Amino acid sequence: MQIADKVVVITGAGSGIGAATSRALARAGAHVALVDLAAPDRLAADLGPRTLALAADVTDRDAISAAVHATVDHFGALDVCFANAGIAAARPATIVGTTEEEYERIIDVDVHGVWRTVRAALPAITEARGHVLVTSSMYAYVNGAANAPYGMAKAAVESMGRSLRSEMAGTGVTAGVLYPGWTRTPIIAPSHIENEVSKELIGMAFPGPYGSPIAPERIAAAVVAGIESRRPRIICPRRWVPVSMARGVFNMATDALIDRDRRMQALLRRLDEPAEVADR
Repeated sequence: MQIADKVVVITGAGSGIGAATSRALARAGAHVALVDLAAPDRLAADLGPRTLALAADVTDRDAISAAVHATVDHFGALDVCFANAGIAAARPATIVGTTEEEYERIIDVDVHGVWRTVRAALPAITEARGHVLVTSSMYAYVNGAANAPYGMAKAAVESMGRSLRSEMAGTGVTAGVLYPGWTRTPIIAPSHIENEVSKELIGMAFPGPYGSPIAPERIAAAVVAGIESRRPRIICPRRWVPVSMARGVFNMATDALIDRDRRMQALLRRLDEPAEVADR
């Protein structure tokens, strides 16, 4: 698929990976519908007349359906759906320390929001023999301790993307899963910047380059290339490829490590303490 002149709808387009990918697609000559909670009008103005800014909450089935219909009405078709909107916890916590409200909000945005977006877009994508891309994470296949709702959501999204590709095989429609590693976007601020306990845990669990965030522009470049080749999986940065391929052995080893590591266990307990106490 040559992306030039194709129509792409992106949720979560107002910041982070969504905004970076919108810029990359616009540079490649695509028509891009930018969807976020608040219409990203400034980004659309920067990117020029090939873009359309739309406001929609992915937790609202009618709103996301209306955004997809507005995209088709404005551009005349829909070739690519990038279901990218997602959130994480406001503060790292264990399952015990996570509120029901926060858990349900993460699942509603990160799982149900992807489902609603893809379902709304599929009729137009099918007509165009286009491509669907869903944003999962390396959290789909690493231990989600201290981030369980997010890890659960990303594993579910991976399963959905893989299932969709298989179900649409032979129709001309393809689907892929994006697996970003840590990326310098607002979503990682609570874990990488604001919480000292979480920072220490990340350093222990993800040593060296594995814990180092990369620029969203690197993800965006991989996304454009992945869409054009209709790739079933986009793993960025590539250092996560061996981990994904060996996830069975890797998961058993890392789970066993946490079972034995007293320092990691102590840090996990501290996550649920009040912020000022945990930081001390």
